[in-house]
Amino acid sequence: MKVITVAHRPTAEDEVVRLCQELIRIDTSNPGDNSGPGERAAAEYVAAALDEVGLEAKILESHPGRASVVARIEGEDSSRDALLLHGHLDVVPAKKEDWSRDPFGGEIADGCVWGRGAVDMKDMDAMMLAVVRQRLREGRRPPRDIVLAFLADEEAGGKYGAQWLVEEHPELFDGCTEAVGEVGGFSLTVPGDKRMYLIEAAEKGIAWMNLTATGTAGHGSMVHPDNAVTAVAAAVARLGAHEFPVQMTKTVRAFLERACMAYGVEFDPRDPEACLEKIGPLARMIGATLRHTLNPTRLDAGYKTNVIPQTATAQVDGRYLPGYEAEFFSVVDELLGPDVKRDFVYNDQALEVEYEGALVAAMERALLSEDEGALPVPYCLSGGTDAKHFAKLGMRCYGFAPLRLPPELDFSGMFHGIDERVPVDGLRFGVRVLEHFLDHA
Repeated sequence: MKVITVAHRPTAEDEVVRLCQELIRIDTSNPGDNSGPGERAAAEYVAAALDEVGLEAKILESHPGRASVVARIEGEDSSRDALLLHGHLDVVPAKKEDWSRDPFGGEIADGCVWGRGAVDMKDMDAMMLAVVRQRLREGRRPPRDIVLAFLADEEAGGKYGAQWLVEEHPELFDGCTEAVGEVGGFSLTVPGDKRMYLIEAAEKGIAWMNLTATGTAGHGSMVHPDNAVTAVAAAVARLGAHEFPVQMTKTVRAFLERACMAYGVEFDPRDPEACLEKIGPLARMIGATLRHTLNPTRLDAGYKTNVIPQTATAQVDGRYLPGYEAEFFSVVDELLGPDVKRDFVYNDQALEVEYEGALVAAMERALLSEDEGALPVPYCLSGGTDAKHFAKLGMRCYGFAPLRLPPELDFSGMFHGIDERVPVDGLRFGVRVLEHFLDHA
């Protein structure tokens, strides 16, 4: 490891805002079909930032322009299991005309860095880079090996990023038994000038489904009892109207119990949704983890008004709870009926790990070191992350991208939303927490 000697060594807090701005200014929009700009430019930026402080990084392309970066930092005790820190470089597309500021401008205004990726997740990419750069400049090793991964294609399921690396280059993650990634460690202000910090310990499974009905093609003026459009429309209506019952997983119950305690209300396991009204905008995200969900998103059939098509299709976004996959698909198939078949656009597992052990303790201590009012709590993410791929290598995966947020900020609404932004103070808080975390992870 090379130690850089300079008159003034910039700290992680000095650098993190600039790094976040510069990453946002690199357009890595991912429309999901390889038609976007790709992640290569951002990967080269990250690799150069690591090389500048003496860490060799590998840029790996799964497809022209679809690039990820992986590097390993040798720890004080390389015989210990390694820890993976991962973030993704791609972002969902943004229309400039919809925003009040340039989504790829990385501007600072109202105490925030604005732009696509500010919270999903170039903020965490910047925090990882800033902390690692400071530690390498100072010649400080972590207690164990740390693998850094800055990934392509998370926003489209990871086929060209984490999935490809896990399938084609698993040796890059040798020894990694635990992983820390996105959508966790952010604060929710509760009574008593305290903050709950949500640490992701579970994710719902993803089932993006194609539905297909086949009938008899013909003239629109005739009687057609086996109309494919009617069949698929009826199936979509059944799926969209179905409400699954509440099923509390271990992680969701733990969150609700601690949230009720923080708000001074009694937790009623017979009515877990009663607590949700207390937690503001996060209620939508947490509420979605109380049950399976099915949301129809696309319909396609025919080419002319007076021609009955032979086939009709639809797509549905399904999300299922950890431990209940078989039950979920049994209900889906019953709702579809015999005339509509399904296959997958994308399907990946649900995850749930125990909220315990040395890594969890290190996350909690790191938060408390910077916020004595911190109340760390586990929670289940209604969406999905690259953790699903790394779990297939046997890693226990958590979401921990620490941010202390102002109570008025609709943080969950920032993800894929218009005017996405992250507080400058939150970024600086995050690097202090990550610095403490890496000392004890």
